[in-house]
Amino acid sequence: MGAAAESPRFAHHSERNFAGLLDFYGIAWEYEPTEFILDWDSEGRPLQGFRPDFYLPAYDLYIELTTLNQRLVTKKNRKVRRLRELRPDVNVKVLYLRDYVNLLMKFGLESERTASA
Repeated sequence: MGAAAESPRFAHHSERNFAGLLDFYGIAWEYEPTEFILDWDSEGRPLQGFRPDFYLPAYDLYIELTTLNQRLVTKKNRKVRRLRELRPDVNVKVLYLRDYVNLLMKFGLESERTASA
């Protein structure tokens, strides 16, 4: 997607900042393009899914940003593990709060903690 297309409605400002970083470096991305079904009921209907935040087509890589509270981190980690069990062909990387803040600091951008202060 990137800067040339209309910007999506991001769920969190950390996603918007990450998209801006990708745009700055000319890395093509798509926002939440794929939902992976992780569990089904006895009749084959989906019960649980996982939609990673970003897909980087040039790298065939899905990125999930996890910058929120620990309870949600644990839940997302569980979903990523399940996805890897079901679809080992899918390349997914989780970026935790520390990874995200390190990226912002490395590239001289304002950290989330500073921006909300």
